[in-house]
Amino acid sequence: MLSPKMEDYLKAIYELQRQGEGPVSTSSIAELLEVTPPTATSMMEKLEDRELVEREKYKGVTLTTEGETVALEVLRHHRLLETYLTEQLGYDWAAVHDEADTLEHHISEEFERRVAEVLGDPEVDPHGDPIPNVSLDPIEEAAGTTLGECSEGETVEVRRVRDRDAEELEYLDDVGVTPGTRVEVVEVAPIGMVTLDIGGESVSLPDRIAKSIWVAPAEEPAEESVA
Repeated sequence: MLSPKMEDYLKAIYELQRQGEGPVSTSSIAELLEVTPPTATSMMEKLEDRELVEREKYKGVTLTTEGETVALEVLRHHRLLETYLTEQLGYDWAAVHDEADTLEHHISEEFERRVAEVLGDPEVDPHGDPIPNVSLDPIEEAAGTTLGECSEGETVEVRRVRDRDAEELEYLDDVGVTPGTRVEVVEVAPIGMVTLDIGGESVSLPDRIAKSIWVAPAEEPAEESVA
């Protein structure tokens, strides 16, 4: 049986693998989980002994098939819980990440099934992150474009928002930048600010926050038929 800490590491490796190609460095894992590199290295040795990761000297680690399955199961628990806490218990989307981090290791498969059933088996969580399906198939998702990469004049739709900074999420919620929101990029200033038009309201975001928001081209609104 794996410890919650081991599951946290496997989930972190999976998330980092999806952000780039090739093995994940120990330093990246340590930074994401806010631990020291030696601590992360020690855990990598344990996960390798359990045949959950493969290590390449001086390069990093990759998940084995078994390690990936565990990571997907933990991610499914996490993102279903975030959705349940938001939709059924009225939690703010800025508060659910830490709660789900705690609960994800301790729910049964029956509880997971019932949560998914109550929610209508959702495909994404409140932040727009894809929820692994019940078969734990690898997530197929394009890397996408961040708001910080958009040009002036582009109209886009917010698809996903990084969920690890509660203060950022609270701010984005206050100004209306949430998955499904249609925004126009009005100005990209050289001082590191991106100004948006959201339904006629002007909103400015620091570039570092704009780069944590994934978007897609907005579809043109359907024209109303004339009777």
